[in-house]
Amino acid sequence: MPINESKLIERSITLRNMRLTKEVTETRRSLVRWLALALGVINPGESRYGVIAVLDTMLYFQFNKKEDPNVKDMLEYIGEAWEPMNEKTLRYHLLQLKKSNILNNSKGKYYFSQPTVGDRYDERAWLDSYFMREVDPIKEKIAVAMRELKGR
Repeated sequence: MPINESKLIERSITLRNMRLTKEVTETRRSLVRWLALALGVINPGESRYGVIAVLDTMLYFQFNKKEDPNVKDMLEYIGEAWEPMNEKTLRYHLLQLKKSNILNNSKGKYYFSQPTVGDRYDERAWLDSYFMREVDPIKEKIAVAMRELKGR
């Protein structure tokens, strides 16, 4: 009897190894779009900017201002840096980023998932922790499967 593979999938993550060209680094918007693509937040060719604006907002508050924004703060930033966004759309994108384990929230404030080691406002600490939390469990399960296979 075949295994129902879809029931085995706990979670999917997408990471893309992309060239970081001079053109990408010329503007904040192109850098944030590049990050969204690299982290699998959007897919190649997607034209929607809403989630990119929300990601930019979180990057700005978390790593530039070193604070955790609330919805009002984010709406103000997006309205100034991008174009006005309604609260329902913002909350939808925040929920999607939460589902992908990129963001968390508490007491009305949003923040990138806490790093296991280091300062929560340090982008490298967050990134290292994100990869450890998301990729290492997959790597370990693959290693177990390979050991099992080797013995057969």
